[in-house]
Amino acid sequence: MIKLISFKNCPFVQRVMGALVMKKVPFEIEYIELNNKPQWFLDISPNGQVPVLVTEDDTVLFESDAIVEYLDDKYAPIEEVTAEQKALDRAWSYQASKHYMPQCGTMGSKDKDTFDTRLANLQKAFLKAENKLGDTQFFKGNYISNVDIAWLPLLHRASVIKERSGFDMLEGFPKVQAWQSALIKSGLTEKTVPQDFVEKFSGFYLTNTYLASLAEAH
Repeated sequence: MIKLISFKNCPFVQRVMGALVMKKVPFEIEYIELNNKPQWFLDISPNGQVPVLVTEDDTVLFESDAIVEYLDDKYAPIEEVTAEQKALDRAWSYQASKHYMPQCGTMGSKDKDTFDTRLANLQKAFLKAENKLGDTQFFKGNYISNVDIAWLPLLHRASVIKERSGFDMLEGFPKVQAWQSALIKSGLTEKTVPQDFVEKFSGFYLTNTYLASLAEAH
């Protein structure tokens, strides 16, 4: 059985788990603490970052984009697409994954000015999605695709922030909000994070941050 190594708040691993869940690939997961990385992990991870996936033949893979592409090559794809559409899907997926860390930085902002500046940059990604989305439930239709899985961490975290603080990072993007709602209702969020995710997430981003002050008043 393949093994996935990560920490509990990692958006990159949520994307990988989304691919595994949608493909119905059995896997086990081990969580580590980023501020206390075990030596065995440092020994196998070329850059000391998560996620890391250990294949059934003990090949160690790293970088979420590479892992997701490996899963598409190794196991049955979620959908059959042309080479051109696959390239477009990867491009739109990259529009999401390259904003995981900017979203983390935004949520971790200590003051309103920093938060507003970072949010304005992050919302450029949501605007691109807003302009691309149609009238279907998900990004490409009424089914979950690789693009939806890539955007899942961004939309899921925005949902938790809204629930806990009252602040909606997606305000002004009605199509993205509807997409977010459809993804959450699909149940995929619950299958791609640990049971204590909201607690761990809130403890990190809703403590000693600007959003924490909003949550206290919420």
